[in-house]
Amino acid sequence: MNQRLRVMTYNAHSCVGTDGQLDHGRIAEVIAMHDPDIVAIQELDLARPRSGRMDQAALIAGHLKMRFHFHPALRVQEEMYGDAILSKWPLRLRHAGELPTAKAWLAFEPRGALWVTAKCGDHEVQVINTHLGLSRREREAQVQALLGSNWLGNPECAQRVIFCGDLNALPCSAVHRSFRSVLRDAAKNVKPSGGATFPSRFPLLRLDYIFVSADVKVLAVHAASTPLSRQASDHLPVIADLEIT
Repeated sequence: MNQRLRVMTYNAHSCVGTDGQLDHGRIAEVIAMHDPDIVAIQELDLARPRSGRMDQAALIAGHLKMRFHFHPALRVQEEMYGDAILSKWPLRLRHAGELPTAKAWLAFEPRGALWVTAKCGDHEVQVINTHLGLSRREREAQVQALLGSNWLGNPECAQRVIFCGDLNALPCSAVHRSFRSVLRDAAKNVKPSGGATFPSRFPLLRLDYIFVSADVKVLAVHAASTPLSRQASDHLPVIADLEIT
């Protein structure tokens, strides 16, 4: 039996909105408004003074009553910063790790990725979440790692794959072409289609993506622009309605 599910990818900007206010509740409210089954979130804090030492992934997941896994790309003593995957469905952690960096003036922050298996009805779905760097050279190294045997090149990540993230790259970029060589950009050839996601108040750039394997049918994709989503973070979330065959 085919399984329909809704997936969201969302750069939460450490829950700091475009009004400068720290509020994880707004991020949870934006997510709840669209009722996704799986959410890939980038830029979450854990035990950092700047965000009140909160565990943002746990707080958002608790508000939504969802399961979650968090991976810290950055650790400074007890402080952490990274990405999470939340799900209504049972989750199993497959791999979490740092991505390579490069010597470049924009490469000032560690980056990572997170791979989980979600048990969606009768189907197992492979979900990867990542946040690539700002430097072109850094992104090139990170893409090659993600196409390698620990991630998308792993034989166990060949079917029913959903790849999400803030790629810090445009649809015309080499980064996009590289991922498109093994997956499909969910926003291509569907109506309504995904649009620009950054900056959230006046979106000009499409930086946030959902890619899928050939056995995942894309029903619709859109960037969720509402008064709340334009305020809660500096990125808009992207939502894809999918069908697993």
